Amino acid sequence: MTELAGKRALVTGGSRGIGAAIASLLAEKGADVAISYENSAERAAGVVAQIEKAGRKGLAFQADSADPAALKRLVAETAEGLGGIDILVNNAGIARYGPVADLDLADVDALLDVNVRGAVLVSQAVIPHLGAGGRIILIGSSLADRMVAPNVTMYSITKSAQIALTRGLARELGPRDITVNLVNPGATDTEMNPADSDHADMLREMSALGRYGTAEDIAAAVAFLASPAAKQITGTSLTVDGGLNS
Repeated sequence: MTELAGKRALVTGGSRGIGAAIASLLAEKGADVAISYENSAERAAGVVAQIEKAGRKGLAFQADSADPAALKRLVAETAEGLGGIDILVNNAGIARYGPVADLDLADVDALLDVNVRGAVLVSQAVIPHLGAGGRIILIGSSLADRMVAPNVTMYSITKSAQIALTRGLARELGPRDITVNLVNPGATDTEMNPADSDHADMLREMSALGRYGTAEDIAAAVAFLASPAAKQITGTSLTVDGGLNS
């Protein structure tokens, strides 16, 4: 469980759900971990406590992923606090649902600002810190590949954009021996998409395994892609959706 010993990771949106599970597992595997959070200082402190319980250094920084200046500051504070950055997990994201015809401009802008621009800008800020063997891992959505229901179009657009970002960065950073990959969760039991929601049974019925995933399922995929075992994998998408898109 020490394949990430000596590595330093930044997980955006790491105070809850998938981000918190990723941060905790990376620490269990030996990495020092910094997380960002927007509002949940108390919950972020709880994640830091979990990281420290694993014997690793944990840090939490407040940063709005829609704020370019905040993202620059986040990366600078992480690099200073951890002594560098080896792994970026671009996890922060928001959801807005509804027919395209009815979406407010504010909702469109919010989705683009966090899910697309935020992912670009934090990657841009981290790239100078990464050395050979560095990792960038984005958290997308299985909705980037398949529309399983109406009213998710705009959200899906932003997640599809992460496919292009992943492939483009893989080409740009490959010569530096830095890998870039995307994990696409399907129905995963979090506050954003709880397993007891009104649409949960529909999603279970549509999946091959007939169940919701857990945040730990996504964290396991991220930990693999961050590990030396995945050194030959780059520019690809790993869908963790219980067969929803099969």
